[in-house]
Amino acid sequence: MSAIEELLASARSGVDRPEAGRALRLQRDGALIVDIRPQVNRVEEGEIPGSVIVERIHLEWRLAPDSEWRLPEVNADSTVIVVCNEGYASSLAAADLRRLGLPGATDLEGGFRAWRSAGLPVREGGTPAVP
Repeated sequence: MSAIEELLASARSGVDRPEAGRALRLQRDGALIVDIRPQVNRVEEGEIPGSVIVERIHLEWRLAPDSEWRLPEVNADSTVIVVCNEGYASSLAAADLRRLGLPGATDLEGGFRAWRSAGLPVREGGTPAVP
């Protein structure tokens, strides 16, 4: 197993990663879906309605519960589902958030492409990221 495969396996170990349909139900129950995909992908493929767009380089500052720059809707009890294209980068990002005090951080199994393939709602892409 390569080093990155080990890192990914560690990031996913013991984590409940919802599939697309369950992620939608969790969102309806109050979970925050955070899209970290590059803008070019969001413009070309669309976005999940109700998701918050946060550039990957800002993610920890916007979601760490004790960060002075965190989003107001996030606290240590929040359920956050991180979304990337296919569910790899989001697994690593969610692991970082758990290390920073957000135990409810997970990621969407299969990423945005699994969401779209499941026929779930998609809005037009291009929403500006949270500054």
